[in-house]
Order: sequence, then structure tokens, then C-alpha cells
Amino acid sequence: MDRLKLDGVFVPHITPFTREGEIDEESLRICVQFWIEKGVSGLVPCGSNGEAPYLSRDERRKVTNIVVDEANGKVPIVVGTGTLSTADTIMFTKDAKDLGADAALVVTPYYFRLSAKEMLEHYDCVFEAVDFPIILYSVPKFTGYTLEPILVSQLADEHENLIGMKDSSGSISLISEEIRLVGKKISVLAGTADVALSTLMLGGRGAVIAVANVFPEKCIDLYKAFKRQDYENAARMQQEITYLNEILVKKHNQLSAIKEALKLRGLPAGYPRRPALPLDAEAKKGIASTLRASEAGLLAS
Repeated sequence: MDRLKLDGVFVPHITPFTREGEIDEESLRICVQFWIEKGVSGLVPCGSNGEAPYLSRDERRKVTNIVVDEANGKVPIVVGTGTLSTADTIMFTKDAKDLGADAALVVTPYYFRLSAKEMLEHYDCVFEAVDFPIILYSVPKFTGYTLEPILVSQLADEHENLIGMKDSSGSISLISEEIRLVGKKISVLAGTADVALSTLMLGGRGAVIAVANVFPEKCIDLYKAFKRQDYENAARMQQEITYLNEILVKKHNQLSAIKEALKLRGLPAGYPRRPALPLDAEAKKGIASTLRASEAGLLAS
């Protein structure tokens, strides 16, 4: 099995829906071209920002097929395949492989609280069932579960198809320990924008961050500044990205805020799927104000 190189900025992207809640294929294709043209290192459909918990199996397959087809080999496609049960996670991961994706992003099971042993055996089963590159995904704010570094280390020792980890805990201490234990074996990627530079400085390989939906240029510029050891500019970019993250991800429902911001950039981002609702008028004004300031920065750079 060829080992996918995980370096740079990956966009965990939205799924555009029509007002009636149907997948908007044309809009998704336009957005995919936008992200590729801006230079992202890879696309991550069917993740948290893609509203994966609201997608049926057929819809996940449809989204994956559209993205793989539209990307046409230009960038790697890492499909979110994790869900509540082991059996369904395996099924979705096999689907991703069959549809031509390059890897799977497997979130920790949520809803029921699992022991470390149960979590370890869940991942063991997935790794053994599908010969396919897999990236672990820890996002405690959504799942209520933090994937501990020692468990990540066990999995990295036992499974060659484990190639990376997206850590969305926002905890520098956790990320540091993950990199210390497995950073030479797998790619550790920041999953929240406010720790992107810190993760890189500690030895991480890149980021899979929601802000890259709207401002891929800024996220890529931060990564490039770090790579050329221009730490002063990288720090300045991190400050701006952290501010954007506060507005687009933390202040509002991120599904709605990211789509609103994309619309303001001229992209057909569609609607969030219920129960999420579009932003109200006041929130839209705040997003527009933030975007105007950031676009001025883009034009000046």
C-alpha cells in the first residue's frame, strides 16, 4: 500500500444543500474547484463541516463520488467515514476506498461513553477490515471523547495503514505528547485553526481546519511562512486566522457561519441541513464585516 503524504493545509469542507435539504451537486463542484485553485493540499469531504452525521450512506457515497470526480487526481481526497458503530464505520470506509478516495478520516465513536479497551478494539477492527490509509480523528467538543496519546501510540505500533491523526482538542499538551510518541511514524495535524502554528512548531505536518473553507489562502500562507522559517510573518498570520476562527467557528453555529462567509466570497455554499438554520440578519452583518476586513488583507498581500 502506497503511503499518502500528509503535509500542508487540508480543507474539511462543507456540503452545499438546497433550501429543501438536497445535496447541491453543481455548487459542490464549484466549491471543489475553488479550493483546488487556491492551492490546498487535499480535500476532506463528509467530515464535521460536511454535516456527515446528517448524511445517509447513499448521500455519503454521492458526495464522495462528486468530490473524487471533480478533483480528478489533482489533490488527495480524505473521506470522513467514522460513525457510531464499528460495522457502519467499516462499511463507510470500504465505500470510500471503492469510490476512489485516497484515505479515510475516522472519528471516535460518539453518543455512548466507551472505555479505552473498547475504543482500541473498535479501531483495531476497522484497520484490519479495510486495507486503506486511515487518519484518526479526535474532536472532543462533538464526541465527548478525547483520544489519549498512549492509545494513538498503540495503534501506530500495530497498524501500518495508520498514516495520521487530526487532533481537534485544541490542547497543546495533548498535541505535544502525540508528536513526541508518534510524530516520526505518522503525520499529526492540527484540527483547530488557533493551534495551527503551534502544532507545526512542535513537529506536526499541517492542518485540517474549518477556516480553510473560506480563507484557504491565509491558511496556506501561514504554512508556507513556517516552512521557509519566516516565523514573524507566520505568527502574524496565526493571529488573524485565530480571530477568523473565533468568528466563523466559535461565535456562531459553524455550519451556518462558514456557508454564509463562502456566499459573501461569491461561492454557492447553499444552506445548512436542519436542525441547523441559516444565520439571522444581525449575525450575517457581523460575518460580512469580518469578511470585508479580511478581504482587504487578501488584496493587500
